[in-house]
Amino acid sequence: MDKIELEIIGLSYSQTQTGAYALVLGEKKGAKRRLPIIIGGFEAQAIAIELESMTPSRPLTHDLFKSFADSYAVNVKEIIIYNLVEGIFYAKIITEQNGKEIEIDTRTSDAIALAVRFKCPIFTHEFILASAGIILDDANEEDLAKEIETIEEELNPTENVEPLSYKDLTLDELNRRLQDAIESENYEEASKIKKELDNRNAN
Repeated sequence: MDKIELEIIGLSYSQTQTGAYALVLGEKKGAKRRLPIIIGGFEAQAIAIELESMTPSRPLTHDLFKSFADSYAVNVKEIIIYNLVEGIFYAKIITEQNGKEIEIDTRTSDAIALAVRFKCPIFTHEFILASAGIILDDANEEDLAKEIETIEEELNPTENVEPLSYKDLTLDELNRRLQDAIESENYEEASKIKKELDNRNAN
């Protein structure tokens, strides 16, 4: 199956999912199709940090993976987004060590966070672009944002549910959610919960 190389076009805040981001990939050659993928805030931060050539005070998870791979002479050759099922993209990392090639299944967001660190190409297949890609001819950022919102709704249908208010939670519930957010490295949510806890302690 022929592979189509992609490049990162940009990151934008998701219009439909709180705390999520739309990572926009585009064909490197040929048509101007775009492939928006919804990712979490932590993964978006990991990608943005590397794209902007910033150095965190301590290594992030993806930095640790690269250091580990470099130490054992494991090279990441390429990333392939190989399937799309019910709005979920599936990806794999193609690695090489001592001439032996190994494929590793992974979340697409993690794969791309590694791709920008290893400076390796990102590929997908025609059937994925045909089903989830959008075509933009000389579109501006506003048009792109509208198209991303449309494709998000198609890939990730959501009900009209009021967002959770931390003020409605007990202290025990807040502390449990804080611990869960820290363990899952969702620091954006952890910061919001911590602010609510601090406000209650101050009263």
